[in-house]
Amino acid sequence: MHHTYILRCADGTLYVGCTNDLKKRLREHNHAKSGAHYTKIRRPVSLVWSEAHRTLARAREREAALKRMTRAEKLMVIRK
Repeated sequence: MHHTYILRCADGTLYVGCTNDLKKRLREHNHAKSGAHYTKIRRPVSLVWSEAHRTLARAREREAALKRMTRAEKLMVIRK
């Protein structure tokens, strides 16, 4: 199973990503020296939304669609 997710960073910004291990990826966003530079400088981050997909291709499609959304649209996705 693959997941598309949205994180809220300490500065209030949103980060969109996808992974096959959500717990591990969240831990990496908050603690790893390597990984996404965007979240590394905006820690701590918290998971505010996720969605499971059967394939990596579908998870990446959803990630790309979310990244094209405005902040307001992403917040509506989170609220649903």
